[in-house]
Amino acid sequence: MSNSRRSFIRMSCCAAASMGVAASMEKFGLLNALAQSGSSYKAMVCIFLFGGNDGNNLIAPVDNLGAAGFRYDDYLNIRINAATGGLALGQGALLPVTAATAQPSGARNFGFHPALAQTRALFQANRAAVVANMGMLFEPITRTEYRNRTKSIPANLFSHSDQQTAWQTSYADGFGTTGWAGRTADMAHSIYNVGAQFPPILTVAGSAVFCTGNSTRPFAMVPNSTPGLQGFNASSASDNARLLSLQELLTFDSGISLVQATSSITGAALAQSAKLSQALQGVTLTTVFPTTSLGNQLFQVAKILKARASLDANLNRQIFFCSQGGYDTHSNQIADQNNLLGQLDAAMRAFYNATVEIGIASNVTTFTLSEFGRTLKPASGAGSDHGWGSHQIVMGDAVLGGDIYGRMPQFALSGPDDSSSNGRWIPSTALDQFGATLARWFGVPDVDLPSIFPNLAKFPTSNLGFMS
Repeated sequence: MSNSRRSFIRMSCCAAASMGVAASMEKFGLLNALAQSGSSYKAMVCIFLFGGNDGNNLIAPVDNLGAAGFRYDDYLNIRINAATGGLALGQGALLPVTAATAQPSGARNFGFHPALAQTRALFQANRAAVVANMGMLFEPITRTEYRNRTKSIPANLFSHSDQQTAWQTSYADGFGTTGWAGRTADMAHSIYNVGAQFPPILTVAGSAVFCTGNSTRPFAMVPNSTPGLQGFNASSASDNARLLSLQELLTFDSGISLVQATSSITGAALAQSAKLSQALQGVTLTTVFPTTSLGNQLFQVAKILKARASLDANLNRQIFFCSQGGYDTHSNQIADQNNLLGQLDAAMRAFYNATVEIGIASNVTTFTLSEFGRTLKPASGAGSDHGWGSHQIVMGDAVLGGDIYGRMPQFALSGPDDSSSNGRWIPSTALDQFGATLARWFGVPDVDLPSIFPNLAKFPTSNLGFMS
């Protein structure tokens, strides 16, 4: 087989980013010598729902108990639109659950979107939870403070690209260049990953600032592909000659620092790719995954989790980034979201089953993120406009499931939770609080949390309580 220049370049570019960590490890030398070793493996898996998922139909009130503004009829009356047919899900179509804790409104009975049957089952088994009305915030803010601009407001709130960056970096001003997962990995390195050579963060969804730390760089791979340099046949003399020439080029002292750095990164990337490829050889799972894009991504993550011991025995903390697109539902939302959430539901359940099969269901926590929610009031075209706060799912045996954390918004246009007049919810829970809760479970000391989440101290609690 002839060598594929395109596959080589793609592999080098994707994997090379992971090598930035190697040169910076030396500064951790003293810390590594003094740090205590972590005793158990843990992993976080992020699924980013690009486009802005409509949390209002992810989970909704299922009855008319509780205070006015928090009942099914309040949801229904606003989501109906005579011209478009509206966005309200039928009361009988919602999949009912009873939260372990009553909301401040008194409501406890809610219903998951009908496409989320497996998520509902995990919720009922206390293996999944919902974090309500979460979003990007500088500080707690009321409707009056927002409209009068008497408190700081996140930059470019309703812009896809800006908010995708903000959610991944936790920098509400929009100027973040490192992700909160990357900074979490930075902090965890000197405690849990001492001596590890393989990067602690891996993305199967392309480049993402979420994965980049001050010293941590991610390893990137394409699901269902073989990492490493392709096109060299070990039995071919000509292939071996080309490989030897490449290795000599990478170790050649050109005297040019930029060339030397690039060669070092490429060489290390090749070594890491080869190591991962070797670790994945023969790895199988009995769990059946859907053959969707997200299903393929999570299947790849599951195989790496199973191969973790042979990949790098010192890698006791890992973070993975996956994604699903298509949630910018300005039109045809009912059908499109039903399809998307159905894929999400099937892929997440398969991944949970795989962690049970591997024996690490209590060591792996999976969660969703999305750059914003959507308006409760329908827009033209049977869709919804960009919102602000939304609901997220957290899954795993370490999750204190069967409950809704945070406060559901009041379904009232121009009401106390509406930043405008169309049901664009002001978040009652900050991304910083959500991320800090996960990072603490991951093993980051409390003293280090503010350096990862810069606005954390402005909120009443840094622990939302959904992790054991």
